[in-house]
Amino acid sequence: MISKSGQPSNKPPCGTAIDLRLSHGPATAVRVDFANYEAEGVKHQHRQGQLILALHGAVTCRVESGVWIVPPNCGVWIPGDVPHVNQVTSNARLTYLFVEPGAAILPAECCTLSISPMLREMIHRLADVSGSDARGGHIDRLVRVMLDELALMPRERLELPVSDHPKIALITASLLANPSDRRTLGQWAEHVAVSERSLKRLVVQETGLSFGRWRRQLQLVVALRELAGGATVQRVAGDLGYESTTAFIVMFKKVLGTTPSRYFAHRLLSAEHVHDVS
Repeated sequence: MISKSGQPSNKPPCGTAIDLRLSHGPATAVRVDFANYEAEGVKHQHRQGQLILALHGAVTCRVESGVWIVPPNCGVWIPGDVPHVNQVTSNARLTYLFVEPGAAILPAECCTLSISPMLREMIHRLADVSGSDARGGHIDRLVRVMLDELALMPRERLELPVSDHPKIALITASLLANPSDRRTLGQWAEHVAVSERSLKRLVVQETGLSFGRWRRQLQLVVALRELAGGATVQRVAGDLGYESTTAFIVMFKKVLGTTPSRYFAHRLLSAEHVHDVS
């Protein structure tokens, strides 16, 4: 196994922590601390739907239609049989909730969900007993309530719509690799050999967003991932090509309604509270 640094890793693959054959009932929860496992960015799928929760750090989930970020106190829902790749920050501590098909009325497409403290506690309680013989009637009742609550959780717009169209895919890959790239729509049109008008129309057709809004959403996804991974606001602002930290904070607040420091302070406080009591 090779680590992200390119050096051999003695850590076991993450998949060894999860054996869905040992699942019981309509839902199973598993905690994974990536200090103990090698992060695997391998495309895979499973019969069960999967909710990914981040207690610490962040997860970037990629599927054919988009990229989702999972900061603390949120979860990304991946329906069963959807091929996906999960990439985690090195400090990630996660909980996976696997839900059997038909066990709950949950979205038919990938989405980011806001997770209430009560629901998070129930999921972590389930993780304490999943795979053991300790489950009984009270745990079965907890699972039923937990799945009902999960179905009520509001969505958050923390996804980046993407496309397999070659020109949009090229721009997406370039900007994800170098989010500070400030080329205009016209410059990108020249780069992918189409007219500016055609590219403008194509971006809206393939992503549902204007180029400006789509690039801002990409920067938001990258910013959330890096901030959750421990980067400073100043560093993220610079990495995204903002002329000042203030300009980045203004963008962040415009999209999410609060500053980066307050956003993460609120979410980490809620997540760590659940960790302390679970």
